[in-house]
Amino acid sequence: MISIGLLLLRLTLGLVFILHGAQKLFSAFGGHGLTGSAQFMNTLRLRPAKFWATAAALGEFLGGILLVVGLFTPLAALLIIAVMLVAIMKVHIHKGFWNSQGGYEYNLVLAAIAVVLGLTGAGAYSLDTVFALGMPEPQTFLLGLLALLILLMVALSILPWLEQRRQLWKERLHRPSHA
Repeated sequence: MISIGLLLLRLTLGLVFILHGAQKLFSAFGGHGLTGSAQFMNTLRLRPAKFWATAAALGEFLGGILLVVGLFTPLAALLIIAVMLVAIMKVHIHKGFWNSQGGYEYNLVLAAIAVVLGLTGAGAYSLDTVFALGMPEPQTFLLGLLALLILLMVALSILPWLEQRRQLWKERLHRPSHA
């Protein structure tokens, strides 16, 4: 029964993220595509906005597909967690906990489900099992989670600085000084 429970969790979470990622990647299901997602990221001061929009869309879409089929489950869980952590930190945290006020309640639940799948693995009904890809669990996931947290902290602090420098150089190239 545990494998059936894990299958249901994987299918539900995976399909939610496939559909949400498709909104961002392909403008499907009423989504705004990468351009609209990048404009939204820009309002959040997530720069470079196109990078963050593409990373979120790919993380959601690919993470969802991997979860649905149960392939490389620790990696799939980490992709989902990464997107949810950025969403919580940049969009929802300042609005409080409750989803009804735009808070991070729902994102936290999605991230928690991904943590459970990352810690337990995909279960018997998965490609991980078919191809005997049982990674050392939970060690693989926990090391990946640590690396993800470090990477996100670095990216959230360095990428805006790099984007600012890129803009400065772009302006200097278009308006050379008359010295």
